[in-house]
Amino acid sequence: MTDDPNAALQIVSARTFHHPQERVYMAWTAPEILQMWWGPKGFTNTFHEHDLRPGGHWLFTMHGPDKGHYENHAVFDRIESPTFLSWHRLSPPLFRVEATFEATAAQQTHVVFKMLFDDAKLCATIKAFAVDKNEENFDRLEGVLEGMKGV
Repeated sequence: MTDDPNAALQIVSARTFHHPQERVYMAWTAPEILQMWWGPKGFTNTFHEHDLRPGGHWLFTMHGPDKGHYENHAVFDRIESPTFLSWHRLSPPLFRVEATFEATAAQQTHVVFKMLFDDAKLCATIKAFAVDKNEENFDRLEGVLEGMKGV
C-alpha cells in the first residue's frame, strides 16, 4: 500500500535511458521522431497536427496492428525544454500527462511518465493494461534512441 493519496488517480511509468537528456527530449518533441515510436508494440501513427506550445494541439491517428484506427486529440499545457512536458487529452479516455526528463550521471536520462485521472474507476480500468503498454512504448523509444546516436 502506498502513502500517496493520489495513487488511485495516476499511472506512473519510469525508465532510465542511456542517452543524453537533449536527445531523449527531442525524441518526445520532434514529431517526425515521436511518430516513429509513440504507442505500444505494433502500432503506427499518422500525425495531423503537432503544435508544441502551451495551448497547441496534437492531433493524430494511432493505427493498431489489427487494423483498428484510434483518433487522438490533446492540447499541450506546459513545455520546459529539456526537462518537462505536459498535455491533456480531449478525446476519451480523458486524462492529463506529465513527463519529466532528469539528466543523470554518464549521459543518462531518467524519464517519469505520469497519466493523471480525475476518476479512480477510469484510472483502474486503464491501469489494467496501460502499465504493460507503457513499457512497450518505452521499449520502442529505446530502439529509436539507439538509431539517433550521433544526433
